[in-house]
Amino acid sequence: MLSRLGRRLELVQDAGTLPTVAATVRDALQLSSVAIEVDGGRRVALGPEPAEPTVVPLITEGERIGSLVLGPRPGERTLGPRDLRVLRELARPIAVAARAVREADRAARLAADLQRSRERLVVAREEERRRLRRDLHDGLGPALAGLTMRAEAARELGPAQARNLLAEIAVDAQTALDDVRRLVDGLRPPALDTLGLAGAIEAHLAGRPGGGTPVALEVPAPLPALPALPAAAEVAAYRIALEAVTNVDRHAAARSACIRLAVGGGTLVVEVADDGRGGAADRDESDMGVGLASIRERAAELGGSCTVIDRAGGGTLVRAELPLRRAEEGEGGPCPDPAGR
Repeated sequence: MLSRLGRRLELVQDAGTLPTVAATVRDALQLSSVAIEVDGGRRVALGPEPAEPTVVPLITEGERIGSLVLGPRPGERTLGPRDLRVLRELARPIAVAARAVREADRAARLAADLQRSRERLVVAREEERRRLRRDLHDGLGPALAGLTMRAEAARELGPAQARNLLAEIAVDAQTALDDVRRLVDGLRPPALDTLGLAGAIEAHLAGRPGGGTPVALEVPAPLPALPALPAAAEVAAYRIALEAVTNVDRHAAARSACIRLAVGGGTLVVEVADDGRGGAADRDESDMGVGLASIRERAAELGGSCTVIDRAGGGTLVRAELPLRRAEEGEGGPCPDPAGR
């Protein structure tokens, strides 16, 4: 029976096979009930809840995966020593199967989270396109059309009147130009083109109003050594860094923070660490707020990832990894403790 069940357990790949495992154990030992509980929430049970259950831990490679909860045979109160020996032998392959199920569940949850993030990105992108179209159609378009008509009208006026009208046109043209710059800046911060990623972040930090958390910027080499980056990764890294700093200001109650940029293994790494209250890593997606959700979505859009970690000495580390396809590679270690601990 042990060898037959062991071979069956080797085929376990998803939660749908756990009821078969439970049924095999119940039938082989003629038990009144069998339940397999996987740490993390999944539970498969066959038979009534026993009044005095026998619980066998499911452990593999030193890690507790869950529990095997058993009811005795009908008419008996407990399981005998021979049954317990058999169950202890079965616990290891069942633990291996339960771990496979747990990992499959985790993968499914991650895939679902990624799909939700992608859907939100699509919605956000379409909303941005709609906003741009509205600004162009309702604002900039009519303004330029009006300038054209007034310029044509100026040709029919005398010199003095034409000069006055052209002066008004110049003011309105400057306003339209400012609107164009505002729209362009919303697509890509101009500081990235003039200063590069690290310089743009430094400029933003220098321009922050007083009262915010002091933030240091660190790169693995002098600023010019940070390689040329793909535009999408550069914009994502810039916005991720700024959103993470905003989160620190709003929620962390931190004394200090640091931003670190590094390139290695074809990946751009953005880390923002603070010495605040922590706890962000324990929040689920629905409770993490707009900032962290946006950071994860920006990373996912480029095929990257974002992790939020409670630091051992206190505070939070937000780490985003953005894959690069044509960037040069550098090296760097983890973000140091912003408080110097």
